Amino acid sequence: MTIDFTPGTWTLDTAHTVVGFSVRHAGISKVRGQFTEADATLTVGGSLDASAVKAVVKTASFDSNDDNRDAHVKGEDFFNVEQFPEMTFVSRSVAGTPEEFQLTGELTIKETTLPVTFDVEFGGVAVDPFGATRAGFSATAQISRKAFGITWNAALEAGGVLVGDKVTISIDSAFVKPAAN
Repeated sequence: MTIDFTPGTWTLDTAHTVVGFSVRHAGISKVRGQFTEADATLTVGGSLDASAVKAVVKTASFDSNDDNRDAHVKGEDFFNVEQFPEMTFVSRSVAGTPEEFQLTGELTIKETTLPVTFDVEFGGVAVDPFGATRAGFSATAQISRKAFGITWNAALEAGGVLVGDKVTISIDSAFVKPAAN
């Protein structure tokens, strides 16, 4: 498959992007949600390994469809959005094929920066009905929230804890080609 990317800086199409998560709740189910405010740039080089991504997610945009939980997670026990309003990701390497690859970079949550690898699937490039060229990607990674200093929990009467440690991050994104000069 030949992927026709125009080198340059592609911008995130926030209307067609979801930054989601899931985490085990009470040991029996998963809570899912998303961050509704994110921005990113995709710098396309002459090859896959010459490309890079930089992303910023606003922690106050956390939404799990439960106002009480959202307020708690935005507070000091979890994200402390007043002191740490953003999470960031800066890619450092890309390995694999253009269709499926691993994007490794540095994820910063609160005061902790750790390497994280996303498994990425390229969705393709298409021109929309309005003439914009878009590229689509799906990416997933799993992190330990405790490794990022998010350690709050509550013991359950039946054993175990309320919030699991492993958080799955899932991103479906679209980037728009830079305008011709």
